[in-house]
Amino acid sequence: MNTPSTTPSLDQLQRWMQAVITHPDGVAAGCGCAEACEQIEVTAPELERVLTRSQSLPAADRLAVYSHAYTARLIECLREEFPALVYTLEPELFDEFAIGYLERYPSRSYTLHHLGANFPQYLTETCPADEDPRWVALLLDLARLERLYSDVFDGPGSEGQTLMSVEHLARVAPEQLASARLVPAPDLRLIELRSPVHEYIRAVRRKQDPAPPEPAETFLAVHRRDYTVRRHALSRSQFVLLSALVSGETVGDVIGTWEESLAADASDLASSLQDWFRDWAAEGLFQRIDLPVA
Repeated sequence: MNTPSTTPSLDQLQRWMQAVITHPDGVAAGCGCAEACEQIEVTAPELERVLTRSQSLPAADRLAVYSHAYTARLIECLREEFPALVYTLEPELFDEFAIGYLERYPSRSYTLHHLGANFPQYLTETCPADEDPRWVALLLDLARLERLYSDVFDGPGSEGQTLMSVEHLARVAPEQLASARLVPAPDLRLIELRSPVHEYIRAVRRKQDPAPPEPAETFLAVHRRDYTVRRHALSRSQFVLLSALVSGETVGDVIGTWEESLAADASDLASSLQDWFRDWAAEGLFQRIDLPVA
């Protein structure tokens, strides 16, 4: 470590400055944090022994400019990731949540993609006990789905890969299908919500003025195709079936359990399944179908 009496290297100075200006509690606290002290040991009153003042600002104020700009940029990134949440809470209140979030979950990654990863969790942790549960459910659903959109957009995808098509599925013999496993596309995600916030989010992003949706169980499949995030509404039965397939269960096991739970007519179930599998294959939800080895 270096003291102000020795000349730090450029690398040490850069690391020290990063630790100071990114500290959630400001420059003075940043100077005393472990990350900064590992590079240069200097207190806030001693800053001008490391950093010169300008004609109008002392060293601490010069650093504060960068500190405030850094925080403002992070808040801006959160606004961009959660536009429907900003619309619902209104910008001033959203920014208060964002500041509290950054204090509890400061950015630790080289990429801003990870910045909002814990935002839904933070809202859950800080929710007042006396708040309207329907309002809380709406906010959490918005945060969860908007974050899921980010994960799907920036995560691994199937672009450039050959996915299972309707034709591939049609070539599988019925006696093989029962023991087969459908391998989901790497970008496929399933989510259960308490209201249809996907329509609300779309309206907000289209600069419309939507009213908050009424509670209603909502199931979605979210994936990416040609670098565009797509979502598909599912029934509860479709969600349960698709979740089991994604978890790695064989087609036969999934259908058998599903038939028992629904106690429906077998011919109706077969027709529904045929339509669903065809639609899911057409949408590119599955990467391939793994058949049992003879």
